[in-house]
Amino acid sequence: MTDATASANHRKPSLLSRIVRRIIIWIYNLKGWKIDGGLPKNIKKYVIAGAPHTSNWDFVFFAGATEVEGVRPNFMGKHTLFKGIMRNFMFDMGGIPIDRTKRMNVVEQVAEEYAKRDELALVIAAEGSRTTDGSWKSGFYNIAAAAKVPIVAAWVDNATNTLGFSEPIVPTGNYGEDLAKIAAFLRSKLPNYERYKVLEAQAKKVIEDAKA
Repeated sequence: MTDATASANHRKPSLLSRIVRRIIIWIYNLKGWKIDGGLPKNIKKYVIAGAPHTSNWDFVFFAGATEVEGVRPNFMGKHTLFKGIMRNFMFDMGGIPIDRTKRMNVVEQVAEEYAKRDELALVIAAEGSRTTDGSWKSGFYNIAAAAKVPIVAAWVDNATNTLGFSEPIVPTGNYGEDLAKIAAFLRSKLPNYERYKVLEAQAKKVIEDAKA
């Protein structure tokens, strides 16, 4: 791991990060969230691809669920956020600094971080933004493939305050087929959810385009 990350792991977490984690767990429990399908216990490195991403509260509920599962999630952040008074807090919360000015691209930087760590559960909002129609960006897949780690699909049902995780899905190199597996899992949980229908249609199109 990077020198900065290593030093962060060998000191006591900052007071602010400890307070924020306690608040997250309190809110998670207060809202009565429950888990349907937990995170893998025998795999230490994977990508958590979550959807839908409809609110800034998504991070709170995912962080609460992973905390309950005994996993400290990681996330990507602009490297400039890991400076000054925010430095320790960002690392303590699981942040991984990404420097877009480096020669290595984002996928390469994150894959390198996976190679340096014994454990890494990277959470990615696979849709990319809250305004999407439900289509997924391929970044989560490219990172998992480059790092040679499985993907765990995560779903959220805000109507019932339920979220859950799939079994690990190992990238085969066939993006369309693997995306179809993820879409099938998500639709098995929320069959009528429109965004998951869009994802399913996207997977079919990727497969058809690959055959053309």
